[in-house]
Amino acid sequence: MKERNIKLFFIGFMLVALGLGLLSTLAEAQIKYPTRPIQFICPWGAGGGTDRVARMLGVLLEKDLGQPVTVVNRTGGGGAVGHTAGTTAAPDGYTMTIVTVEITMMHWMGLAQVNYKDFKPVALINIDPAGVTVRADAPWNTLKELLDYAKANPGKLKATGTGKGGIWDLARAGMLKTAGISIDAIPWVPSEGAAPGLAEMVAGGVPVVTCSLPEARSMIEAKKAKALAIMGEKRDNIFPDVPTLKELGINWTMGAWRGVGVPKDTPDDVVKVLEKSLEKAVASAEFKDFMVKNGFGILWKPAAEYGRFMADGDRDMGAIMKEVGLVK
Repeated sequence: MKERNIKLFFIGFMLVALGLGLLSTLAEAQIKYPTRPIQFICPWGAGGGTDRVARMLGVLLEKDLGQPVTVVNRTGGGGAVGHTAGTTAAPDGYTMTIVTVEITMMHWMGLAQVNYKDFKPVALINIDPAGVTVRADAPWNTLKELLDYAKANPGKLKATGTGKGGIWDLARAGMLKTAGISIDAIPWVPSEGAAPGLAEMVAGGVPVVTCSLPEARSMIEAKKAKALAIMGEKRDNIFPDVPTLKELGINWTMGAWRGVGVPKDTPDDVVKVLEKSLEKAVASAEFKDFMVKNGFGILWKPAAEYGRFMADGDRDMGAIMKEVGLVK
C-alpha cells in the first residue's frame, strides 16, 4: 500500500511538473512574439495620408516590438484589394492592416464582399474630416462660387480623391445633396487615393478633390492648391482660415478614420501584444508631434471599443449611402 501511494505521489508530481512546464512554454512563446518581421498592409497609395500614418506607426511599433514592420501598399478597387489581402492573410500576427472607413462602405455598394467583421479589431487611432480643395489658379475662391458654377454647369466639373463609393465620394455626394444640388452636378472620377487624386488635380485633369486637408497640405503649402471648406464640426488648427460647411449654411459633416486590424482568427494573446504596442506608440511624443504637424486628428479606442465603433459606423454608413443615392 505504501509503495502504491509513493507511485501515485510520483505520478502526480510528474503531472504537475509537466503542467507547469507547459504553462512556462506557453508564457515563453507569448513573450517571444513577434520573432520575425511583420507586414503592415496599406490599402492606399504611397504618399497619401493613410500611407504616411501607417509608416509613422510602423517605425514606432518596430522600436517597441523589436522586429521590422514593413508597410506594403496594396492598392486597387477603391481599397478592396488591400483590405481583402489583410483579411485573408495567415492569422498568425505577422500581417496587420491599417483599416480605413471604407471597410464600412464597400460591401454596401457591392464593390467587395469584405467587411469589418472579417477583421479582428486592434485599435482605432485617427479621424479626419473631408475638405474641398481646388487648384491654386482655379477661378473659385469660395465654396459658394464653386457650387454656383456646378449648379449652372452640371457635369462640367468632376471630383476625385478615392474609389467610387469611398469616403471622399460620399463626402462630395452628401455636400451636394445637403446644398440642394444634384449629386450628378459634380460627377466622381475614381482614383487609388488622395495622393494620386491630388496629383491629377494639379495636372489639370480633375478640378476638385474632397480628401482631408492634411492629405492636401503639401499641395496647399506649395501654392499648387487652395482649400475652400472643411466638412468638420470645427475649423482645422492647421488651416484656421478655412470655413466649415456649417458656417456656410450647409449642415453636413463627414470624415475618415484609420485603425489597425488583423485577420479575424488571430489569437487574442497576439492582439493584446499589438494593442499594447499601438497604445504606447499613439501616446508617444513622437507620434503626437507627427500628427499635429501634419494636421491629423488623434482618436484612440482600444480593441473592444474599436469593434463597436466599426459596427455602429457600418450601420450608419449604410443608411447615409442609401439616403444620398449611392446604394439602391
